[in-house]
Amino acid sequence: MITKRISTEQILAKLRHKVTHRIPIMISSAGSGLVAQLQEEAGTDCINTFSGARLRANGMGTMSMMWPIMDSNQYTLDYTREDIMPALKGQAFVCACLNANDPLKDMRMVLEDCQRMGVNAVSNIGPSISYVDHDSEIYQVLTKAGITLDNEIEMLSLAKEMGMVTIGLGFTLEDSIRICAEAQPHVFCYHAGTTKGGLKGYDNGTTIEQTAAITEHAYNECRKVHPEVILVGHGAAMETPADAQYILDHTSGHGFWTGSSTERIPIEKAVSDAAKQFTSLQFSK
Repeated sequence: MITKRISTEQILAKLRHKVTHRIPIMISSAGSGLVAQLQEEAGTDCINTFSGARLRANGMGTMSMMWPIMDSNQYTLDYTREDIMPALKGQAFVCACLNANDPLKDMRMVLEDCQRMGVNAVSNIGPSISYVDHDSEIYQVLTKAGITLDNEIEMLSLAKEMGMVTIGLGFTLEDSIRICAEAQPHVFCYHAGTTKGGLKGYDNGTTIEQTAAITEHAYNECRKVHPEVILVGHGAAMETPADAQYILDHTSGHGFWTGSSTERIPIEKAVSDAAKQFTSLQFSK
């Protein structure tokens, strides 16, 4: 098995071509080789890998990665190398979503490991401190312990210096502006909240109209500090293709990022429906 490599130059050229010609960019998460393969065949531009996606493939929720049950970076690198890369044909590039707050690793070495396996893009969400409510006590405790957005910005900046494509992600407007201003990522994704739908989704009541409005506000603020950034949206009420179309029609971004919408939710439905048809069979009289 020889996995086709996609260079940073090829990745950026494709993304910029899409921006210029107003073709939506699609980033999608994959927790298994089969899902990655199907997404690539369907035409996604980028497949991102992270511990949350791998846990989703095992029936858990994305936020399970926030609990200290594993070495998130090693988990991501292992399944990216063994499950995802060999499954692809080189049409979609892979972005590894890393934990920049890993106290046991030199992130330069982690980035070098990514490059060695042919992964030339990284993001800061594996997991990110931006997931945690800023007005909570746990956020204060974590940041006091040295788990900060500063480390994520530093990792994205270093990755860019090393010639990698960087995809920043933030949950809050404050974090989004900081990431765009200080790390200057090639792509930025505004995360409007955990995706609703399916067995593990969380619905906080946000409508697609509200999701589009807060996403557009974040886009406008991010452009003020990083005018060249490529912008995509993710999460909250953006569950279906129709929802994603609404985001495209009502924001000034360049595309979208799907997670559960193109892996967990369709798998839940397809496998459940097929299994029920089989379990309903009876012996013919």
